[in-house]
Amino acid sequence: MSRSLFIPSLAWRRAAPGLAGTLAATLLSMGSAQAETQIEWWHAMGGTLGEKVNEIAADFNASQDEYVVKPVFKGNYTETMTSAIAAFRAGKAPQIVQIYEVGTATMMYAKGAIVPVYQLMADADVDFDPNAYLSAVAGYYTTADGKMLSLPFNSSTPVTYVNRDILEKAGVDEVPTTWQGLGKTLEKVVGSGAAQCGLTTTWPSWVMLENYSARNDIPFASKANGFKGLDARLQFNDTAVVDHIQRLNQWQQDGRFAYGGRKDDAAPKFYSGECAMMMGSSASYAGVRDNADFNFGVAPLPYDAEVVDTPNNTIIGGASLWVLDGASEAQKEGVAAFFKYLSSPEVQADWHQFTGYLPITTAAAKLTREQGFYDENPGTDVAIKQMTGSEPTENSKGLRLGNMVQIRDVINQALEKIFAGNIGVQEGLDQAVEKGNALLAKFQRANS
Repeated sequence: MSRSLFIPSLAWRRAAPGLAGTLAATLLSMGSAQAETQIEWWHAMGGTLGEKVNEIAADFNASQDEYVVKPVFKGNYTETMTSAIAAFRAGKAPQIVQIYEVGTATMMYAKGAIVPVYQLMADADVDFDPNAYLSAVAGYYTTADGKMLSLPFNSSTPVTYVNRDILEKAGVDEVPTTWQGLGKTLEKVVGSGAAQCGLTTTWPSWVMLENYSARNDIPFASKANGFKGLDARLQFNDTAVVDHIQRLNQWQQDGRFAYGGRKDDAAPKFYSGECAMMMGSSASYAGVRDNADFNFGVAPLPYDAEVVDTPNNTIIGGASLWVLDGASEAQKEGVAAFFKYLSSPEVQADWHQFTGYLPITTAAAKLTREQGFYDENPGTDVAIKQMTGSEPTENSKGLRLGNMVQIRDVINQALEKIFAGNIGVQEGLDQAVEKGNALLAKFQRANS
């Protein structure tokens, strides 16, 4: 039944605005209950991102009259995931839940709790081409044989933000593409007095270990970083990561690098002009734009010329949308229709341009370019080029490791001790691997 049948005439509403508004709302609600299937979408997008999520759902709802998607903010990623698990156990789960990428292994091994996206779309007879999605993004959420388990939604990857005013003052014309070249540039920046600090980073484990490994085609963990089995174990204490962390540790002694804390804690070092460069999420573009009182630019994450000749793609952060079991057939069909809508080039291009997250499809990236967005906002296409410049390998497809949230905490603890001078690099990474592997073994026992 069409909603328009229940909207009173303009003249009648003018005559009794209060009564008309109340009655209209009641009738609209009755109409929805009779004709539309309700779909709950739990998410972790607060603030302006949450408003954008609401807008996407409202536009979908207005585009048809069979389904109503209701977004519900449930707190941060951890709170959203915990709430969804508890709701599922109580038989009150939402139909869609947003889960951060490090929760992928937990979700895929939640037997009987999820409906894989590929199965959902097939059952609903909705056109679905997994090859339409960026392979470096979709690969994170697919099985070893290419079946997509969840729908990529908000995905980002690390890039290098640079203060062009500082680089100009130091006489630097271009941002080097290798760590070796970067070391020389940062030495010039600090040595010239152009900045107190050369480089800082947000999300240190994600950028300096996980993505360093992917970028340079070395394993972070065994079993294809966990994609080929629950018995995967961490390996970064026996790869070029050790030399890389040693390099950063040495750079900290002469000012070329400054550890700034976990998550986004280091951002103020860049915003204030203390550090000339910052490595962080491509989705931080808006934050940099709004906080940086200087001319800034965006460059790719460097690669290690002593390890590879050409760089691999980096891997993503962010989250995907999972479908929880227990939904009615009508609700599943509605979710499938919503996912098709959400993946459309127009919706994805708008989401990408508004948020700074990657578009999940090549068509959305193409549309964004055709609309002139990249020309008007230089640097916003760096992440796309970085993610699509090479075909993902076993080392750059992503991570499929259980208890990854806790493993990151273990790694960050080790890095803090290393950069504080309380432990050697090799010893610190050895300890992180030992503790991390205990967490992986625990996850394996619980899900075997």
